[in-house]
Amino acid sequence: MRQFTEIMDNRILFAALLSWLVAQVLKVVLTLVNEHRLDFHKLISSGGMPSSHSAISTSLAIGVGQLYGYDSALFAIAAVLSFIVMYDAANVRLEAGKQAALLNRIIDVMQDPNVTMEVRLKELLGHTPLQVAAGAVLGIVVALILIP
Repeated sequence: MRQFTEIMDNRILFAALLSWLVAQVLKVVLTLVNEHRLDFHKLISSGGMPSSHSAISTSLAIGVGQLYGYDSALFAIAAVLSFIVMYDAANVRLEAGKQAALLNRIIDVMQDPNVTMEVRLKELLGHTPLQVAAGAVLGIVVALILIP
């Protein structure tokens, strides 16, 4: 029971998770505003504006920096992890999404009865640099508000 209380009192963890949640809710709101449809699937999906991966990782890093100092080894570890996550989101996963889109198009064009795909490949996997930057700003702001 003590461990549960300690987890619930962890301000860094709370800030990081809240950043992720705010980013996911913003995806629903932005879809509603831009596409005039309510898509609750955005709450659990990857990709889109803003990047929840960037938000959660930068919030974690800033929270660690606020509590343990920006010159601490803990901050260095969290910051490097955050850079890796954002690089992956804007490069590796973005390119994988482009490949999935191309493969889906190839299958559609072929229309070969011998080639069937029961499930289309997910195309929205990564983020544009703007989406990554927006998520990073969101994570920083949330951490600075919750961990002054």
